[in-house]
Amino acid sequence: MKALLFLGFVAVVSFGAPGDKYAGDKVLRLWLENEQHLQFIRNVSSSVKVDFWQPDSAELVTTNRSVDFRVDAFGASYVQAELEKIGLKYHILIESMQPLVEKQFDRNKINSTGYDYEKYHRLEEINRWIAKITVEYPTLISRFKIGWSYEGRHIYLLRIGRRTGFMKPTIFLDCGIHAREWISPAFCQWFVREATKNYGSDSTMTTLLNKLYFLVVPVVNVDGYVYSWTKDRFWRKTRSRNPGTHCMGTDPNRNFDAKWCSVGASRNPCADTYCGSRAESEKEVKAVANFIRKYKGIKAYLTIHSYSQMCLFPYSYTYSLTSNYKELDTLAHNAVKALSSLHGTRYEYGPASIIIYPSAGGSDDWAYDLGIKYSFTFELRDTGRYGFLLPESQIRPTCEETMLAINYIATYVLNHPY
Repeated sequence: MKALLFLGFVAVVSFGAPGDKYAGDKVLRLWLENEQHLQFIRNVSSSVKVDFWQPDSAELVTTNRSVDFRVDAFGASYVQAELEKIGLKYHILIESMQPLVEKQFDRNKINSTGYDYEKYHRLEEINRWIAKITVEYPTLISRFKIGWSYEGRHIYLLRIGRRTGFMKPTIFLDCGIHAREWISPAFCQWFVREATKNYGSDSTMTTLLNKLYFLVVPVVNVDGYVYSWTKDRFWRKTRSRNPGTHCMGTDPNRNFDAKWCSVGASRNPCADTYCGSRAESEKEVKAVANFIRKYKGIKAYLTIHSYSQMCLFPYSYTYSLTSNYKELDTLAHNAVKALSSLHGTRYEYGPASIIIYPSAGGSDDWAYDLGIKYSFTFELRDTGRYGFLLPESQIRPTCEETMLAINYIATYVLNHPY
């Protein structure tokens, strides 16, 4: 079956506070079949400033792959007219962004405690939840501050597991590397809730927490996440300043020291895939990397993103296979099989460079090269119908099925020590 190429872009003129009007903004999907189509996309992206959804930038667009983009009303009219001229087929995924955006910004949730696990939560709500759940489960949860963001916000980590007084194999799980991927922090909250609630009653979770530690960072890119709630719902990067330009932020998942900026990343500070001025230039990336380097016993690294329904493993920065490729491939296959057993959700799996596109500076490649044998990236729901605006009604099924995959991997790690 031919793979589809979906391109996503957003005209900057429609950017603003999430409460502003998004009426008329659309999400289009294109199927690029040849070089003429590819050149059309490159011409459009140079004449209309765009924000790619899938893939992440114009440089990553190729034929015979999928592409999604968002554009404002004026831009949509122009692009659709140009598409008609060359006969390039397209599909409108979202006719109007405004209703979907409004549903995610329920102002009555501002004073929420963060305990409604089927809602998206602002950072201040998540931080209150972190403090309270740590107090509620003192024998299972410990809270740590692992660093500060560019704007001075704390980056919190939760260690989950029964305290034994000795080192246990550990799984590191992070969420919220990219600001606009709200389902990611929602899953980390869900995971913590499920782990604590089911300890002592569910045999699998009880065994895992007795014999393993989970290190969970609910939101890595705290500044960007706040910005996605207050200014620009589709912000991706950090919020650090880039000298010599008005463009702000770096893509955290192009900033790790894994063949940094060699492929699939941009040196343009205005690009969504900007790799930064140097590897680990971002305080958020440095905080995570320093913690993992210092912590002994991490056997698996799991990072949660969205969207596209994939379970990916190294490498992203090269087409070369890892030394334990067969093991990772089998593990990913079985994890995806466990995930799909609940709601029938289909996931692709495999090395990221092959399944999606090559890109350097990713956290999973960095963790693997550090010596963490089991390193996976999950791209959660959906495959583009809602994209980054996944409705809250899908939080529960998304998290329920993802738990099955995480539990499978954790059990495998426990039973295959190294």
